[in-house]
Amino acid sequence: MRFRPCIDIHNGQVKQIVGSSLRDAGDVAAENFVATQDAAFYAKMYKDKGLYGGHIIILNANDSPYYEASVNQAYMALRQTPGCLQVGGGVTAENAAQYLAAGASHVIVTSYVFKDGKVNYENLRKLVSETGKEHLVLDLSCRKSTEDGKYYIVTDRWQKMTEVEVNADILDEFSFYCDEFLVHAVDVEGKQSGIENELAGLLGNWGKIPMTYAGGVHNLQDIEELKRCGEGKLDVTVGSALDIFGGTISIDEIVNELE
Repeated sequence: MRFRPCIDIHNGQVKQIVGSSLRDAGDVAAENFVATQDAAFYAKMYKDKGLYGGHIIILNANDSPYYEASVNQAYMALRQTPGCLQVGGGVTAENAAQYLAAGASHVIVTSYVFKDGKVNYENLRKLVSETGKEHLVLDLSCRKSTEDGKYYIVTDRWQKMTEVEVNADILDEFSFYCDEFLVHAVDVEGKQSGIENELAGLLGNWGKIPMTYAGGVHNLQDIEELKRCGEGKLDVTVGSALDIFGGTISIDEIVNELE
């Protein structure tokens, strides 16, 4: 289990938001923190601390008036730390190679692969042919259904529920196409209310390729709980709870906790 840093970009700024509050209409979200520094600043900080495999997430839709500014922030961070960070948000087979050429170690994809509530295998295969399995992370961010209590993948910046359940069979299937999974527990993302134990247990019980869990961490006890539930097989990212984003936990504390 290791710590994976994050840089979330919304409306051209590094932010920490409440994930469930994000709306494309009006480019609005409930904000926990808005940085005065740019994405390159945080990327360099992570590199200087020897932290790799973190992710940059662009939180604007590609038709947003802020999209270009957010993408430019992502490129600034990638150029600062070539080969160190992954990037996601609006990634398609048409632009994936550009991000890799700019310095991304992997591209992270959800909405391009999960279309109209289902898996678009044509898009998935096109993507793999462009990036190679070794440079692709599938984002299986999910929410628990109020109808059956199961976790389903959400797309379009966590706003649309799909019919694709996160379970051992789907993890087996998708692991054929990608190098890693990134999973945001969307219902607790940005709320610092504790982790989704059930989801962490599901992922950790499977545990066949690298997976990063995000959502709800607000103290070191949550890190320990995630380690227990995930059987030590899940990496973790922390956003709003970090002191660099207005919280109370330092990166060094988390790294020391995981050593």
